[in-house]
Amino acid sequence: MQYHAIKRSKLIGPALKTTAIAANKREAEQSCLALLQACDAVPKLAQLHGHVLKLGLRNNPLVLTKFTSTASDLKAIDYASPFLFAPDADTHLYDSFLFNTIIRAYAQTSHGKHKALCFYNVMLEGAVLPNKFTYPFVLKACAGLGDLNLGTSVHGSVVKFGFDDDVHVCNTMVHMYCCCSGGIESARKVFDEMPKLDSVSWSAMIGGYVRVGWSTDAVDLFREMQMVGVRPDEITMVSVLSACTDLGALELGKWVESYIDKEGIQKTVELSNALIDMFSKCGDVEKALKLFRYMSGRTIVSWTSVIDGLAMHGRGMEAMSLFEEMIGTGVAPDDVAFIGLFSACSHSGLVEKGKSYFSSMVENFHIVPKIEHYGCMVDMLCRAGLVKEALEFIQKMPIEPNPIVLRTLISACRAHGELKLGESITKELIRNEPMQESNYVLLSNIYAKMTHWEKKAKIREVMDKRGMKKIPGSTMIELDHEIYEFVAGDKSHKQYKQIYEMVDEMGREMKRAGYIPTTSEVLLDIDEEDKEDALNRHSEKLAIAFALLNTPPGTPIRIVKNLRVCDDCHSATKFISKIYNREIVVRDRNRFHHFKDGMCSCRDFW
Repeated sequence: MQYHAIKRSKLIGPALKTTAIAANKREAEQSCLALLQACDAVPKLAQLHGHVLKLGLRNNPLVLTKFTSTASDLKAIDYASPFLFAPDADTHLYDSFLFNTIIRAYAQTSHGKHKALCFYNVMLEGAVLPNKFTYPFVLKACAGLGDLNLGTSVHGSVVKFGFDDDVHVCNTMVHMYCCCSGGIESARKVFDEMPKLDSVSWSAMIGGYVRVGWSTDAVDLFREMQMVGVRPDEITMVSVLSACTDLGALELGKWVESYIDKEGIQKTVELSNALIDMFSKCGDVEKALKLFRYMSGRTIVSWTSVIDGLAMHGRGMEAMSLFEEMIGTGVAPDDVAFIGLFSACSHSGLVEKGKSYFSSMVENFHIVPKIEHYGCMVDMLCRAGLVKEALEFIQKMPIEPNPIVLRTLISACRAHGELKLGESITKELIRNEPMQESNYVLLSNIYAKMTHWEKKAKIREVMDKRGMKKIPGSTMIELDHEIYEFVAGDKSHKQYKQIYEMVDEMGREMKRAGYIPTTSEVLLDIDEEDKEDALNRHSEKLAIAFALLNTPPGTPIRIVKNLRVCDDCHSATKFISKIYNREIVVRDRNRFHHFKDGMCSCRDFW
C-alpha cells in the first residue's frame, strides 16, 4: 500500500507541476492581453514589449496578434514588425490570424502598402494558408499602390484558393481594379460575374466609374441598381452626386436629393457636403448656400465647398466674407481653403485682396505655400492683365514653376499680346516635355495669332509624326434627365439637320444685332468666310441650338464645356442670350459664365 502511494505521488507530482505551469502561462497571457487592450501610447507599447519577453510569451501567437493590432491602432506597425520577424522568432507557430493582422495594418498605412504584399508573400512561403479575411486586406494594398499587374496576380490567387465566390472579397477586388489605371473594364467583368451583389458591390462599381470620369456609366448603373431593387446607402449616393457634379446635371442632382429624402437615407456630413458641392458646381450656388446654412455639423470641407462654389460663379466678395465668417467661428483654414479663396480673388479681379491673403496665409496661419497656391497667384495676375508682374512673381518663387503655371502665363501672353514672350516660354516647355501635346497646341495658337501660318503648319506636322492629338472640345447638355454631348462639327445626333439650320438662323440674327465673329480663334490659313463657318460648328453653339429647338421659350439653358470657352463663343453667347431672351449658364473648365440680356457675369475674359 505504501508502495502504491509513493508511485501515485511520483505520477501526480509532475502532472500538477505541468498544470501549474500551464495555468501560470494562461494567467500571464490573459494579463498581457488585458494590458495590451488598455495600451494607448507608443511608450507604453515599448514597455509591454519588454513585459512580453519577460513573461516568456515571445512566440505566443495570440499575444503577438494583439501586440500587432495595438501597434496598428497606435500607427506604430513599423515598431512591431521587426519584433515579430526577428531572427529568434519562431514564425512556424504563426497563424493566418496573425498574418492577416499585420497585412491589414500595413494596408491601412500611407507609406507601407508594399509591405502588406511582402508579408502576404512571407505567409505563402511559410505554408500558412490565406483565408477569406486575408484577401480584402491584400487587395486594398494593391488598390493603394495602383499596380494593375500586381492586382491581377492576386486575383489569380483568389481564384486558386477558391475565394472568388465570396462577396466581400469580390467587392474589394472591384474596388482594386477601379483604382488601377486601365482596370475599369476588369472591375466590371468581376462585377458582372459575381454570384451575389449587395449594396457595397454596386457602390464600388459606381464609385469606380466616377473615379475614371465615366460619369454617364455611373448614372446608368445607379438606375440599373434601382431596377433590381437594391437599396443604396449614403456612400452610393455620394458617388452618384459626384457623377452629377461631373456632368453638370442639375436636374438629375435635384432628383437625387429628393430620392435621398424619400428613401430616408441618412444625411451624413459627407453626403451633405456632396450635395453642397453638386449644387455649387451644377450652377445653383444659392441652393448650396441654403443647404450649408441648415447643416448642424459643418467641417472644413463644408466651408471650402461653398467658398469654391462662390469663386466659380465670380462672387469673390461673398467668398471672402464667408472665409472671414469661417475664421470667426473658430474653424482654422487649411491649404485647400486658401486655394478656393485665391480662386475667388482671381475670378473677381481682387488682386490686392489676393496678395493680402497670400501674406496672411504665411504669416498668420503658418501655412507653407504649395505650387497650387503659387499657381493661383499667377492666374490672378494674368487674368488682371499683369503679365510682366506674373513673370516676375514666377521668377521669385522659392520652388520651380510646374508646367501648369507656365501654361497659365503662356495663355495670358497670347491674350494680352505678349506673343514673343509666350513663344519663348512655350519652346522651353517643349524642350522639357517633348511628348506633352498641350505645349504644341499652345505654340500653334501663338503662331496663329501672329499669322505665322508656315510655322503653325510645322508644329502640326510634328504633332502628327509623334501621334499627338489635340483634345477635342465637347459640350454636354441635360434635357429630360438625359445627357447629350456635342463635339465640333457633330452630325451624330438624329436632329442634326434641324440643329444646323438653327445654328445658321442664330448666325443671321446675331449679325443683324452687331455680332462680329472672332476669326483669329480659327487656327487655319483659310478665307474669312470659311473661318466663320468653322466657328459656327463649335460644340457650344450646337448645344445651344439643340436647347433652343427642344425647350420652351424663356427656359434657362445650362451647358458644360470640357475646355475653356473660346472668345468667339463667349461673345456669341452674349448675343444669343439677348436675341432669344434666354439665360444661358456655361460651365467651362475654369468657372461659370452667366449670360443674360447680352451680358456675362465674368468681369473679364481671356
